[in-house]
Amino acid sequence: MLNTILFDLDGTLLPMDLDEFIQYYFKAITKTMASSFDSKRLIHSIWNGTQAMLENNGQKTNEDVFWDRMQQEYGQEIIHTKSDFERFYQNEFQSIQHVCPKNEQVAVLIERLKKENLTLLIATNPIFPTIATFSRVRWAGLDPADFKTITTYENSHACKPNLLYYEELIKTYDLDPETCLMVGNNVEEDMIARQCGMHVFLLTDHLLNPKNDNIDQYPHGDIDALLEYIKKLQSR
Repeated sequence: MLNTILFDLDGTLLPMDLDEFIQYYFKAITKTMASSFDSKRLIHSIWNGTQAMLENNGQKTNEDVFWDRMQQEYGQEIIHTKSDFERFYQNEFQSIQHVCPKNEQVAVLIERLKKENLTLLIATNPIFPTIATFSRVRWAGLDPADFKTITTYENSHACKPNLLYYEELIKTYDLDPETCLMVGNNVEEDMIARQCGMHVFLLTDHLLNPKNDNIDQYPHGDIDALLEYIKKLQSR
């Protein structure tokens, strides 16, 4: 019996052209930090820090891994700029919202699932701090309080598609994988949850399929198709 649904965020609950988002993100952060950082070097460093998080083996939080890598690039004094990055996410980061227009169906979907007493989690790749992640949840027209947890770089020790990411969620929140559904738009990062025993659904509105896999092996479609699949799981 289905009792828990895990949702990816970017491209799933929040419509997004990933390349466009990255372009505007780096434009905003380099402009904001121009007085303290060389733009090209900062972009390179953030990419390196992100890659380090993607390779995290579970021994440290993603936050610690990211800032360890930043210290390798800039020295220990870089830690003193964390508050500057936080102010960026509170302020200038919000201007990127216009490239992520919300889908009105999403709020209706979440409200419906709440009424069915399903436990909801946001299982977004935890490479951003809480303030940036919660902001994107709100951009989608949702309330972070509606979710049992939202993965961020502070509370996670691995990233998708590493199975450690899903295993940590299962252990931390005492989930039974057989009663869980992972919903996402990225074939590589989200559908791998099936290897942990979860049901999966591939939302195709903003499909990401980097290896051009055959998606017919997964239940897939739009939000209406997702609702039908949820009904199917609930009736078992």
